[in-house]
Amino acid sequence: MAAAAAAAVGGQQPSQPELPAPGLALDKAATAAHLKAALSRPDNRAGAEELQALLERVLSAERPLAAAAGGEDAAAAGGGGGPGAAEEEALEWCKCLLAGGGGYDEFCAAVRAYDPAALCGLVWTANFVAYRCRTCGISPCMSLCAECFHQGDHTGHDFNMFRSQAGGACDCGDSNVMRESGFCKRHQIKSSSNIPCVPKDLLMMSEFVLPRFIFCLIQYLREGYNEPADGPSEKDLNKVLQLLEPQISFLEDLTKMGGAMRSVLTQVLTNQQNYKDLTSGLGENACVKKSHEKYLIALKSSGLTYPEDKLVYGVQEPSAGTSSLAVQGFVGATGTLGQVDSSDEDDQDGSQGLGKRKRVKLSSGTKDQSIMDVLKHKSFLEELLFWTIKYEFPQKMVTFLLNMLPDQEYKVAFTKTFVQHYAFIMKTLKKSHESDTMSNRIVHISVQLFSNEELARQVTEECQLLDIMVTVLLYMMESCLIKSELQDEENSLHVVVNCGEALLKNNTYWPLVSDFINILSHQSVAKRFLEDHGLLVTWMNFVSFFQGMNLNKRELNEHVEFESQTYYAAFAAELEACAQPMWGLLSHCKVRETQEYTRNVVRYCLEALQDWFDAINFVDEPAPNQVTFHLPLHRYYAMFLSKAVKCQELDLDSVLPDQEMLMKLMIHPLQIQASLAEIHSNMWVRNGLQIKGQAMTYVQSHFCNSMIDPDIYLLQVCASRLDPDYFISSVFERFKVVDLLTMASQHQNTVLDAEHERSMLEGALTFLVILLSLRLHLGMSDDEILRAEMVAQLCMNDRTHSSLLDLIPENPNPKSGIIPGSYSFESVLSAVADFKAPVFEPGGSMQQGMYTPKAEVWDQEFDPVMVILRTVYRRDVQSAMDRYTAFLKQSGKFPGNPWPPYKKRTSLHPSYKGLMRLLHCKTLHIVLFTLLYKILMDHQNLSEHVLCMVLYLIELGLENSAEEESDEEASVGGPERCHDSWFPGSNLVSNMRHFINYVRVRVPETAPEVKRDSPASTSSDNLGSLQNSGTAQVFSLVAERRKKFQEIINRSSSEANQVVRPKTSSKWSAPGSAPQLTTAILEIKESILSLLIKLHHKLSGKQNSYYPPWLDDIEILIQPEIPKYSHGDGITAVERILLKAASQSRMNKRIIEEICRKVTPPVPPKKVTAAEKKTLDKEERRQKARERQQKLLAEFASRQKSFMETAMDVDSPENDIPMEITTAEPQVSEAVYDCVICGQSGPSSEDRPTGLVVLLQASSVLGQCRDNVEPKKLPISEEEQIYPWDTCAAVHDVRLSLLQRYFKDSSCLLAVSIGWEGGVYVQTCGHTLHIDCHKSYMESLRNDQVLQGFSVDKGEFTCPLCRQFANSVLPCYPGSNVENNPWQRPSNKSIQDLIKEVEELQGRPGAFPVSISSETNLSKEMESVMKDIKNTTQKKYRDYSKTPGSPDNDFLFMYSVARTNLELELIHRGGNLCSGGASTAGKRSCLNQLFHVLALHMRLYSIDSEYNPWRKLTQLEEMNPQLGYEERQPEVPILYHDVTSLLLIQILMMPQPLRKDHFTCIVKVLFTLLYTQALAALSVKCSEEDRSAWKHAGALKKSTCDAEKSYEVLLSFVISELFKGKLYHEEGTQECAMVNPISWSPESMEKCLQDFCLPFLRITSLLQHHLFGEDLPSCQEEEEFSVLASCLGLLPTFYQTEHPFISASCLDWPVPAFDIITQWCFEIKSFTERHAEQGKALLIQESKWKLPHLLQLPENYNTIFQYYHRKTCSVCTKVPKDPAVCLVCGTFVCLKGLCCKQQSYCECVLHSQNCGAGTGIFLLINASVIIIIRGHRFCLWGSVYLDAHGEEDRDLRRGKPLYICKERYKVLEQQWISHTFDHINKRWGPHYNGL
Repeated sequence: MAAAAAAAVGGQQPSQPELPAPGLALDKAATAAHLKAALSRPDNRAGAEELQALLERVLSAERPLAAAAGGEDAAAAGGGGGPGAAEEEALEWCKCLLAGGGGYDEFCAAVRAYDPAALCGLVWTANFVAYRCRTCGISPCMSLCAECFHQGDHTGHDFNMFRSQAGGACDCGDSNVMRESGFCKRHQIKSSSNIPCVPKDLLMMSEFVLPRFIFCLIQYLREGYNEPADGPSEKDLNKVLQLLEPQISFLEDLTKMGGAMRSVLTQVLTNQQNYKDLTSGLGENACVKKSHEKYLIALKSSGLTYPEDKLVYGVQEPSAGTSSLAVQGFVGATGTLGQVDSSDEDDQDGSQGLGKRKRVKLSSGTKDQSIMDVLKHKSFLEELLFWTIKYEFPQKMVTFLLNMLPDQEYKVAFTKTFVQHYAFIMKTLKKSHESDTMSNRIVHISVQLFSNEELARQVTEECQLLDIMVTVLLYMMESCLIKSELQDEENSLHVVVNCGEALLKNNTYWPLVSDFINILSHQSVAKRFLEDHGLLVTWMNFVSFFQGMNLNKRELNEHVEFESQTYYAAFAAELEACAQPMWGLLSHCKVRETQEYTRNVVRYCLEALQDWFDAINFVDEPAPNQVTFHLPLHRYYAMFLSKAVKCQELDLDSVLPDQEMLMKLMIHPLQIQASLAEIHSNMWVRNGLQIKGQAMTYVQSHFCNSMIDPDIYLLQVCASRLDPDYFISSVFERFKVVDLLTMASQHQNTVLDAEHERSMLEGALTFLVILLSLRLHLGMSDDEILRAEMVAQLCMNDRTHSSLLDLIPENPNPKSGIIPGSYSFESVLSAVADFKAPVFEPGGSMQQGMYTPKAEVWDQEFDPVMVILRTVYRRDVQSAMDRYTAFLKQSGKFPGNPWPPYKKRTSLHPSYKGLMRLLHCKTLHIVLFTLLYKILMDHQNLSEHVLCMVLYLIELGLENSAEEESDEEASVGGPERCHDSWFPGSNLVSNMRHFINYVRVRVPETAPEVKRDSPASTSSDNLGSLQNSGTAQVFSLVAERRKKFQEIINRSSSEANQVVRPKTSSKWSAPGSAPQLTTAILEIKESILSLLIKLHHKLSGKQNSYYPPWLDDIEILIQPEIPKYSHGDGITAVERILLKAASQSRMNKRIIEEICRKVTPPVPPKKVTAAEKKTLDKEERRQKARERQQKLLAEFASRQKSFMETAMDVDSPENDIPMEITTAEPQVSEAVYDCVICGQSGPSSEDRPTGLVVLLQASSVLGQCRDNVEPKKLPISEEEQIYPWDTCAAVHDVRLSLLQRYFKDSSCLLAVSIGWEGGVYVQTCGHTLHIDCHKSYMESLRNDQVLQGFSVDKGEFTCPLCRQFANSVLPCYPGSNVENNPWQRPSNKSIQDLIKEVEELQGRPGAFPVSISSETNLSKEMESVMKDIKNTTQKKYRDYSKTPGSPDNDFLFMYSVARTNLELELIHRGGNLCSGGASTAGKRSCLNQLFHVLALHMRLYSIDSEYNPWRKLTQLEEMNPQLGYEERQPEVPILYHDVTSLLLIQILMMPQPLRKDHFTCIVKVLFTLLYTQALAALSVKCSEEDRSAWKHAGALKKSTCDAEKSYEVLLSFVISELFKGKLYHEEGTQECAMVNPISWSPESMEKCLQDFCLPFLRITSLLQHHLFGEDLPSCQEEEEFSVLASCLGLLPTFYQTEHPFISASCLDWPVPAFDIITQWCFEIKSFTERHAEQGKALLIQESKWKLPHLLQLPENYNTIFQYYHRKTCSVCTKVPKDPAVCLVCGTFVCLKGLCCKQQSYCECVLHSQNCGAGTGIFLLINASVIIIIRGHRFCLWGSVYLDAHGEEDRDLRRGKPLYICKERYKVLEQQWISHTFDHINKRWGPHYNGL
């Protein structure tokens, strides 16, 4: 409709049949309408030609680059004015033509109406905040925009918010990617029927115009691209792109018009005919020809051929269905790369200055050239993508291409195009300088295409997607291969990737790999991959490039000069390029039907491994001192084996190779395990830290299940199938401890230094324990595995929920079902752990919510083996043991130091039963026997750990013994079974009781055995007792292993034999340097059982300590699982083993009893072993150190009494002794101070003053008090705003400016206090120091180069004793102590005398004991500290006078400092004084000293004596009615004065120290004024009737005796006096509306008066408390007034409290009350006559301020985040990158934003100065963290929002919902109010005004 109307409009204008000359400005709309009409006719050829001509002219006229050069074409567009104008003109034309003469906006709206928006498809770029819901997602990459997320229902789902890394698009409405239940309201499937059909003429013009427009865009891109020698520079490309910005944006806007327009665009982009017609370059148009040539050049230079060059292609064009990339023939593994490679290699080699990198070329099979080199473009879409790639994926283009995706037809076409360009994309990526940005943009596109299973399957079938991907990956890695140096350096044929290359180092391959992983997650695609043998071969080839990469060679002499960090790249590459695709494939091999796939993978994997062994010339021994952690082929093999047995019920033996291959397979994984032990034994220390890094990464949680777990599993498989003796001896040989396993006390180790022997032996035994007890792949179910992993992590340390999620190795494939936060995770967690809610320590350090193991987990499930396997740091094992020990002590199960408990294992899967043969082989038994013997004999290098592992292995053997072997059978057997004569059989149970008598050992000639033994000949007679031969046993592990290996090899093949022999003999001849070995024969006469029993004696230190428990209770043998034995130390372990041995065999039981019966000879007194000696020495040393420490601490303690809690906690109510400021001995008359630097005590004197360590800071906390109790809420919508005019600061400001308008400036500045904002607060830690000591301390700090958190130049330091932050020293005034002040004794002078004395004292200028004129050190210091105080706050908070620099300013500022400190102390006490003196503020107060300093300076200014408020208060003056208003500006009337300010002025003007009676006198006088003010305020507040009633009521009582103390009388008098001044006259109706009609009762009036006076009384009482050291009484809130009044001496002492208390009774008028009141009211009269309104306002003083609060925050963080993270800044109107909001006033600011910077101050710093006088508390919206700015420093405070598990989520990385933690917020507010940010938070840094 709209379009038709538009056409009609066009028709009314004079139609123009022929187009005017191009020079004339055209009426675009009219032309458009005319053309549209012409095209609507059935015969529209003429119209079409006309339009073509117009477009030709308009669009081709503007060649930006040509125009810029010549400018001659620009005129043709009719726009003139340079290229920019021409382009705009062209766009205008296009818009007009599209709209067909109507308005463009209406056209857009019309098209939108036809949008069948079933998909959201919103495209976003990096840093956008999106959501992911795992509950609704089908693909792991699913994401939603915030709008769709919040409109859908995801309550209770597992969702999180995330910041997009690479950009993405919203999947709402796409049922391929997410479940429909999660769609939002807008995208719940609409049936297409209710969307009307698009009228033909609406989009008709678009179909004509857009092809030309897009072609024009392509021409630009062709023109702009110049192929210089070294690839175009960034700058040139960006220039072209900037010029094209408007065009691309125009296209982008079109896509946003909805489905109708998108389908037109799709038609245009994919139409092959259009493309052919316009771009073939065959026409006569020269420009087009030129651009076509440039296009061909660009293709060629990219190493691509354009098929048209060879006419052959023209003939056999593939059908439209298949892409021109059809793969011909079998994709070979690798091939010589075509022309591309040459160019590629040159620039690679140029950039890589590695001399020795000889690139390796492989030519086996042919790689299909077409994948890499052929591109043919047949539509605009294809060429557009080509240029997008050429220009390295400009963001705008990417967004345009993605915005089109909701169109299904486009989606398919685009995906095919993308696949067709895949190889080209990767080539460009490899060369790109900006590979990171480009990678992100590529993935941004590909993830949208490949996450969709249906689409991925289609492309796989039609476009050979898998072939392309694998080939491209292979091609990419081939560019950086080097020769492998593993094993046989010279002759190795194996090649590996070079981890030092940029390609691996910068992770450039990740877009490819992530796409590959993405498509393998679709079952249909993965199945194709697993069925395609060719692909599998290629893939294994690819994996073998990583096999053995990053080889480490052990440095034996020098420390390595340069530590290469390539290992990061190597681990990342194996994980991403090999392991993750492997997990992806494995996830599809879950059921029996998939057996075939596993067989395929295993088959090709073994072939690749065989090739690898051949390539590296591997025979049977690994090369020494080399290790690689990367064996992806082994791991593929292992993981597929595991899957086959676990899920597919395959018979393991059917997929295992022969014995020889198994032997080879086990070598390298075993080498890694041995190397781990070597690295931990510091044998690789010369290789630098990085080798430790590798060992840690190998076991770290993200890598372990793709690295160490498969390795151990593979070793378990080999062990279960190989000969056990061979395997065991291989292990000890690999760990290089063979020579140690001898009975002799000394031995020779040819391959290992003595200091490493012990830890290597521990390593070997630990490895065996892990190998034999780990069941991860041998029969545990997924839930059991999860539980075991979780228990292991929790035992090491308490963990937060997120760190636990991170530490549990999840199956890296996201579709595996164990998704973080999945059901099983939560249920297992709640089963094994208790949640500890986040707590606060007084130090303010924030705890997170933690999970800690339940008691029964420690009791039954703690598994040290799992802990050892999973620890990255060795200290974690210790930590787990310590926690276990603590649990046993606490639960009373075991008091001592326990050994790791033995845990029962899950039963083995039948396929792996063979593994247990390791425990029942003679080799192991001989080793165990030898080690037990050595431990018993105290040989060197054996530790408790060794014994622990030996016992563990014995116990494992007993648990897993073959049941069927009965005692009888074992004793038969005959000699033939004893071929090696140590033990009769191979069953551990029977071998344990076998006695071994003599052993022949090889020992160095120096060994003690040699000298002691009789010659061999004589002892040979005794050897008859041995069963078989007359010789003692000799045992050599190496020989054993050789023999076994030989047998196996002979069985396999005879020719292998020849290869093996020479190698073995040469390797293992002992080096010549070894000293002579000789043979000795030892008499042993022990069995394993007897050794165990003796060990028990040795461990317990008692003779005959072992008593078989079954002798008392035979039952014990039947059920050996007894809780008594489950926890304990070595003794318990030995008992447990003996019990198990006895219960498994009657013979053992009998033998144990026999051994115990023989009275064992007394053991010599217990010899202390070296290890124990060490620990004893350690203990002694520790003890001594402890004593020393105690002494030191005692010295400090006197000074530091209970310092910690008071420094840390502002609120602790402990009644501490006030530090140093006051000392308690009454007899001392002078205060004594300790200097914390030099440690001397003494009084403060004039020449050597002592000072208090203080921190001065400006504060606006007082100004934030409001008059209502409810704290303000943080605004979370546009409607809510916070206005600051009800704050205390604002009210005081208004009052001051009102006074200044009407009264004399100098007197205004005496009538109020400032410092509500930017007041200076002084606080101290209570420590004192000599000021000269402090100066030298500051010097030393200045010279100290250590980076402190404070700036010494600004005078900042930390207190030398308690390290509290400070920035000044407040001198202590020499003189008496506060307590026993001689001035305190009350005198009985009358009030009149006192008033006179006060006046005289004030009039005496500078009457100070210390005269300022004589420059003493003290006075200098006082001046400098005053300067510090002034400089603490900004000038604007000090200067309020109209005449700048007037002394009145300083005067006002100084008494206001006192006011600020008193008011703040009142707030710290909770706003009232009910709690009395027992509050912290008194403990550390420095008010007394501060008063001295202020008083000293105040007295330099004299007040005009004729205008001293004291006179007005205490004397009646002659009233001169004429004098009323003649002066220009009168003084401020006394009734408008702030009484508290008057008090401070009066007191500070007195000579110090002040006398108590003078103080009381001043207070009494001021109270009369205060009371009068209260009455006046009350009278103004009430209504006309009330007033007249009171006036009369009071007048009647005026004559009574105590009229001056009756509030009614006084009130009535005040009312009548003020009545004269027209104050009440102008009472309009609005007044009455304002005051709510209160019925005033005497009680309510009394309360009103008391409330008015209370703030003054509180401040005065505090002041009295500080000046005279009197305690504050505590009381109930309702009696606060009377208690304070009597404490101040206002109440006569004889006052009875029976009848209700009346405030007026405190009055003590110095002159007749009615006269003075008349005088005071007269002052106002003349003012109120002219300004009644203002006069009233000034009388009502708001006195009831509530405590200050921070803004109230909403419960859920999301409400803040959603409102603020998109909010624009009010200053720069942009959305800030780092938005922040002030928690004091709610202002929204840009953190670090340069946009809002003013005079080099960024906005947050600026705001902190304006809002908090230098203290700012900001919530960072994007990080959920609070940042504190204090002056020139800042710190991260932490977060007050925690997730459901009590954890912070800094930077919103996890994106889980966050909820307010009220306790934390309270702590924050407390620190703000008490000004303790500096003390409590430790990590401060300078912000350089950049926040």
